[in-house]
Amino acid sequence: MNSEGPLEKDAFPALPLLVAWAVICVILLATGAQNLLARSFLDPDDAMRLVQVRDLIGGQGWFDLTQYRLDPPAGTPMHWSRLVDLPILLVIKALTPLFGQAGAEMAAFLIIPFATLGIALAIIGRLAWRLLGARPAIFAVAVCGLMPPLLFQFLPSRIDHHGWQVVSVAAALFAINWRGAWGGRLAGLAMAFGLSISLEILPMAAAFAGVLYLRWARQAEPFWLIGYMQAFAAALIVFYLGTRGLATTPYCDAVSPAHLAFFAVAAVGTTLIGWMAPLRWTTLTLCFAIAGAVAAASYAAISPACLATPFAKLDPMVDRYWYRLILEGQPLWKQAASLAVPAIIQLVAAVGATAALWRGASGKAKFWWFDHLLILLAAIALSLMVTRSLAFAAIIAAVPLGWLASRLLDTIRAEGPTSRRVWALAILVLLLAPSSLFTAAEKILPDSDAEQSRAAAINAEASCNIYDSVSQLGRLPRGTIFAPMDIGPAILLNTGHGVVATSHHRAAHAMGDVIRGFMGKPAKAHALVAKHGADYVVLCAGVAESRLYAREAPTGLAATLLNGKPPAWLEPVEHGGPEELRVYRVRTQAATKSIATPLMQ
Repeated sequence: MNSEGPLEKDAFPALPLLVAWAVICVILLATGAQNLLARSFLDPDDAMRLVQVRDLIGGQGWFDLTQYRLDPPAGTPMHWSRLVDLPILLVIKALTPLFGQAGAEMAAFLIIPFATLGIALAIIGRLAWRLLGARPAIFAVAVCGLMPPLLFQFLPSRIDHHGWQVVSVAAALFAINWRGAWGGRLAGLAMAFGLSISLEILPMAAAFAGVLYLRWARQAEPFWLIGYMQAFAAALIVFYLGTRGLATTPYCDAVSPAHLAFFAVAAVGTTLIGWMAPLRWTTLTLCFAIAGAVAAASYAAISPACLATPFAKLDPMVDRYWYRLILEGQPLWKQAASLAVPAIIQLVAAVGATAALWRGASGKAKFWWFDHLLILLAAIALSLMVTRSLAFAAIIAAVPLGWLASRLLDTIRAEGPTSRRVWALAILVLLLAPSSLFTAAEKILPDSDAEQSRAAAINAEASCNIYDSVSQLGRLPRGTIFAPMDIGPAILLNTGHGVVATSHHRAAHAMGDVIRGFMGKPAKAHALVAKHGADYVVLCAGVAESRLYAREAPTGLAATLLNGKPPAWLEPVEHGGPEELRVYRVRTQAATKSIATPLMQ
């Protein structure tokens, strides 16, 4: 393990890495230009993030994370972190005097994901250069541009938190290559940053802690884990106080006082065990088991309800018709083969390359590659359970894949049997562009019924053009809209209206009401709409959520509206948008009776 410079004494390839980053950004811009120009978002969470930042610019308190137009009038507290809001806020505030707020927001849609990508690539490039030299470093960065699960998090308008979490994983990976306690401390800081943004990074934080524990047990180097845990606990408290203030509400889906207590106790326990060193590994393991039990007990004492996962007590309807249908949160084996298979090919190759580097190394470098292999395997295991974690595995895989690509290129260029060079070229293409197999198959083979249905669904959803269409709703008197959850953020972003629910689980009760309302018969739906004081009912015929409700409940409100037969308590509203967007005003009780009475005679 070398912290003084690259193992090969070549200079750091700053310019080639910068060019690689620029090329990747151009590709991303070309891919996302249409959505960018239309000011539409690939993920409703990105739109919701901008809503949150706009409210902050508009004067909402830094520590007030309530979205007041979500399930009004009380609103809904969001579980997101101001750490992600801050760079977006700074970009918009800095550029608004030059371009106006709309132009500044458009700039933020590019600056935030591209800058985040640049940070991640700089970290990985520097790490690969330290360990392997200049050319593998260039290949490592280039490989990042050929891994779709990673690139998706950095497309234009991807301003939500996932890119920053990739950066935190890359930073921790870089840090444990340092010498001394500062490496552990930096890794702890990086993981505290990631955890403060979202708890989904917790398994990776545990993986880094596990690797540093092995360094203690294997190499008698306790300072790694001690520094990691101390920095983790301290930084977590600082980030919490800086973004949440003195809030004591025991939420289970974001860092709360219970988490602070857990990591503080764990850090104190780790420090005390360090004072007892040296210990045999059996005694060391027993001591950590005791420290972990005490930390877990403190967590349970403060927030016993949080011993289950945040989604364990979801309303069954919300669980079935929302949570289970979020593909990125589902296991990898439930994804389309065109996504899963290329990712598996690259990750298996990365495991093999890391194992080869481990076997071929000596001294401390051998320990480092073994640690890298363990962290990569942990990230792959997490990805198998939660598909969006593929981005973590991809950034970790980039270094060994860069080395493997460099070696394959050497084989292709070297003198030798033609067959060997052809095989090396084929493997290199498969390694760098495994999706090409599916692209070729799509060109050659006729579309299946499933593919034709998917294409039809995409065209139907595009016909609604939800981000553009809902802006027409801004002409209506301000009120609360009862709408499918996935179009809620677009309504909040482009109008002054409130919505009953969006796809954010802290409003789980309202989410359940929206699902039951659209799937229930019109009379039941009327009661739920009235319960929330909604002034309008809106849905789009092309949105998958609307079609789901209609398919699952053929006599429900969604199916009734999509069939053009609104109940008497809804009045169609002309809105000037596409006909796929259905807008209805909720009639007052008196108006409903005056219309319904003749029909009943």
